Amino acid sequence: MLLPILAVVIGLLFLAIGSDRFITGAAVTARRTGISPLLIGIVIIGFGTSVPELIVSAIAALQGNPALAVGNAFGSNIANIALILGLTAVVSPIRFQSGILKKELPLLTLVTLVAGGFIWNLHISRTEGVLLLIIFVAVMAYTLWTSLKQPQDPIVKDLQAELCQKDMPLPKAAANLGGGLLVLIISSRALVWGAVEIAATLGVSDLIIGLSIVAFGTSLPELAASFASVRKGEHELAVGNIVGSNLFNTLAVVGIAGGISPFAVESEVLNRDFLTILLLTLSLFAIGYGHNRPGRINRVEGALLLTAYAAYLYILYGEFGST
Repeated sequence: MLLPILAVVIGLLFLAIGSDRFITGAAVTARRTGISPLLIGIVIIGFGTSVPELIVSAIAALQGNPALAVGNAFGSNIANIALILGLTAVVSPIRFQSGILKKELPLLTLVTLVAGGFIWNLHISRTEGVLLLIIFVAVMAYTLWTSLKQPQDPIVKDLQAELCQKDMPLPKAAANLGGGLLVLIISSRALVWGAVEIAATLGVSDLIIGLSIVAFGTSLPELAASFASVRKGEHELAVGNIVGSNLFNTLAVVGIAGGISPFAVESEVLNRDFLTILLLTLSLFAIGYGHNRPGRINRVEGALLLTAYAAYLYILYGEFGST
């Protein structure tokens, strides 16, 4: 069992390294070839931290492990809100006033409900996977349209600032892009293999491994991005990164997995995991736009989110232990 554990640990480490190289290379390459900075900021930097989830889930689906794919996507959404936003807020309270964010939260809630409707029959068909991808493209178009209408929005300004910091010669950027993608693919294959082997050895389902260990590992780029954003005072970007990542996971990651191969969804995904995601998403309204401190996630609220994540893991492994 030592080799699968090493594969998971090394896979997670190189996922983080490959993700950073890929995002930087893609952003600079796009900028050097004349693509709009706004498009780069929203699409590449905004959604780039979810590339590990995308590749891990795609490889899992291709190798016939759809439970690991959907577990990775849903588990990452739970970790993003409860663990990453919670931990970030405990370290430094998060303030946000973005007009775009006020539109994105309802959009994330709507997208979450749509995904819930698709898995209601405990099955994701190829058609539903393609529909999720179409919705994702529509969401990106909407995000860009609203950003063009509000160029002074804090999230847009923060993304532009991030883009200005990522600069290098085009050959080096292209090397980062290609090398980062190669590292992502290789490390994802190692991670999926190790996770499946550990699950088989311990008698744990692929779903539980995907919801916990794999989801935590693929969410590390979001954690690093959120910490960096808050440290630089870009609080809008910290929250926007999480909202954007969850949109990406729900639509693109699940959509690609379903598009590759239709799969059955375990009833626990609907009754436990989807419900947890929905409640956490709704909690952002109460926490972020509460009547006492609108646009703020304080340390107490961050601690409550962390407690919710601990409770979720307890329920997750408690149910396994009782079987």
